Parts: sequence; structure tokens; C-alpha cells
Amino acid sequence: MTGTDPEHDDATPDRPAPEQRPLSRAEEQAAARARATQQQTWVDLQVRRAMDRGDFDDLPGAGRPIEGLGAEHDPDWWIKGLIERERVVVLPPSVELRKEDAGLDDHLDTLTTEGQVREHLEDFNSRVIAARYRLPEGPPLITMPRDVEAEIVAWHERRAVRRLDQRARLDRRDDQPARRRRWWRRR
Repeated sequence: MTGTDPEHDDATPDRPAPEQRPLSRAEEQAAARARATQQQTWVDLQVRRAMDRGDFDDLPGAGRPIEGLGAEHDPDWWIKGLIERERVVVLPPSVELRKEDAGLDDHLDTLTTEGQVREHLEDFNSRVIAARYRLPEGPPLITMPRDVEAEIVAWHERRAVRRLDQRARLDRRDDQPARRRRWWRRR
């Protein structure tokens, strides 16, 4: 920025150099339009090149209408789409606990130890009690906590019945005479 610089020879402290003088509002708008046009041209060129290369061929949803186009704007569109796409079930706690209570015996039967059964029942009871202390969301909560000791006794009884049934099936299968196999099927 010395005086020997040929670009800044005509600059004085009173008058800025030609490159530095502020643009008028009309000049700024014209420059912005030129940049936008140039950018649009560049974007169009990139899209055209990608189409020629086949980058847009076989995309998912090709040939199908865009969902939600023309419908009213819903501010929760993304969460509704997520729930539908991921199949997320959002139920009020009272309905969720009622549903879990209906299948609780079947779930307890899949557990293998008394400790697991006790832990699951205590967790279920704590969630029922916590739901009772909250403000009701949705239908009223009619699910009652389960008696842990009574449920463990019932679990032992169901388990004993299942074992007896399984032994009876195995005994019946063992009592049946073996089917004779044809001579070409013997191994």
C-alpha cells in the first residue's frame, strides 16, 4: 500500500480508490441479481450433468407423487411421519399399563427364575403406583398393583403344570411304537 503501487496512485485521503468506493444501492442490487443468475445457471448446469450421468435414476419414490403436497400445513408433520415410519406406539400410561397387565402372566411364564419374576413384578407395581400419582392422561387408570408373593406362587403352579404336560407328551411319544421304515429309507 505504498505510493509506488500503480493501482492506488489515484487514491487520496479525501477520495477512496476506485475499488474501494461504496456501491450505490442500484449497483448493489444489480450485482446481487447477477450473482443469483450466475448461481442459478451453475446449479442448473450441475443438475443437468447429474441427470446425464444417471444420478437421479432409480431413486426411491421415483414416479410417485410427493406425500403431503397440496395438503394443509401441519406443524407436527415430522413427528407424525416418524411415528408412522418407525411404527412407534405412543399410548397414555393407563392404556399401556392395562395392556401390559393383560399379558403379564404370559410374560412371566417366559422368565426362568423366581428372581426375574420378582424383579419384573416390582417394576410393574412401581410404574402402576407412579401412574396413580400423576395427573391422568387419557382414560382413568384401573390397573391395580399385583401381589408379588401371590404372583410368584401362581407362577410356580403354572410352571409345574407346564412341566407335567411336557412330560406327558414325551411319555406318549415314547410309548408309541416306532414306525417301520421302508428298506430304501433306512439309514
